[in-house]
Amino acid sequence: MTAELNVLVVGNGGREHALALALSKDPAVTGLHCAPGNPGTAAVAKNHAVDATDGDAVVALARDLGVNLVVIGPEAPLVAGVADAVRVAGIACFGPSARAALIEGSKQFAKEVMNAAGIPTAESHYCTFDIEVAAALDAFGPPYVVKADGLAGGKGVVVTEDREVARRHAESSLPVVIEEFLDGPEVSLFAITDGTTAVPLQPAQDFKRVGDGDTGPNTGGMGAYSPLPWAPDGLVDAIMSRVVQPAIDELARRDTPFAGLLYAGLALTSRGLKVIEFNCRFGDPETQAVLSLLESPLGQVLYAAATGTLVDVGELEWKDGSAITVVLAAEGYPGRAVSGGAITGPRLAGSDDNVHIVHAGTDIRDGHLVAAGGRVLGVVAQASTLARAREDAYAAVDELDFPTGFCRRDIALRAERGEIPTPTL
Repeated sequence: MTAELNVLVVGNGGREHALALALSKDPAVTGLHCAPGNPGTAAVAKNHAVDATDGDAVVALARDLGVNLVVIGPEAPLVAGVADAVRVAGIACFGPSARAALIEGSKQFAKEVMNAAGIPTAESHYCTFDIEVAAALDAFGPPYVVKADGLAGGKGVVVTEDREVARRHAESSLPVVIEEFLDGPEVSLFAITDGTTAVPLQPAQDFKRVGDGDTGPNTGGMGAYSPLPWAPDGLVDAIMSRVVQPAIDELARRDTPFAGLLYAGLALTSRGLKVIEFNCRFGDPETQAVLSLLESPLGQVLYAAATGTLVDVGELEWKDGSAITVVLAAEGYPGRAVSGGAITGPRLAGSDDNVHIVHAGTDIRDGHLVAAGGRVLGVVAQASTLARAREDAYAAVDELDFPTGFCRRDIALRAERGEIPTPTL
């Protein structure tokens, strides 16, 4: 590992703010930059205006800053090949190549990788014409699961009992993957990899539906918690051996090594563990909760992954207790979100003991913090118990003055109450 790290984080959302916060605590990180960043990242790093999907612009900025590690947060720059451009420039980069990022950029490519590697996943049909959509919907029946094949900002999936809703979404999003519905609780697992070695983070669970009780349309995520008190013994080992490592090995076999963050979204079904999706980057909002519990120095770990030396890192170290993220979204989300709503509150200036606020979609206008996206803030609390973490997070939510914002009130509630039975692997 390098003695000192000068790091550039590419992106401007809640994930990037959470990454910047974690990186700022690594003693090896002596310089920290975000591009373009947001009002939250500005408190721990220096923001720089840049088009995150423009590889040449990112490389030019990295050279000007003299950074020795670039961390690419969002999926769009990865699919656009920004990591490739950074590596060609001779700068260590945490994030997969454009070819490897297709694991998220194309649902069908991910299915091909899973099928080739023997990774358990839902049966599916790839549809490019309306007539194929009708046949696939008939083959699986309700609940219908329809996924846009390409990137959709976490909102390309429809799960519905209404065939007409499913048909309309499919025909407006072609090509699509239509697949069988997977029952059981969902789990998110992040794995840091250098293309050969993989190191897991703690598992988490997120909440995709916009409303309490998992009602309403899918979103990019309305909250998350980690770890999972109901998780069966050996869960992480099972996911690594049955899902993550086989995927990494298959991509390497295709001469498409995956070096970066591989995210596995899974369902622990009545028929065993099955993959819902892969992502090629840290998931949002799970990242905020998971990284708040990380004890290991994040910058050094990411640098090891970027330079092919992850085998030297060993197991990651974690704080005791639980963490929760509650997302505040702007009115209208996940549809047309209301922007410009003012936000005030005592905790916005920084962390207070075990609670901090992550900026996801904010801006400064006329000297005031305002909403500038669908998901606006993430309130993160870490405590000795999940119940205390929930209590502290929602107390902090209630201290905020954000009239045009809303949140779910049931993040991690069933887990706190012990209402999620432990599934079998």
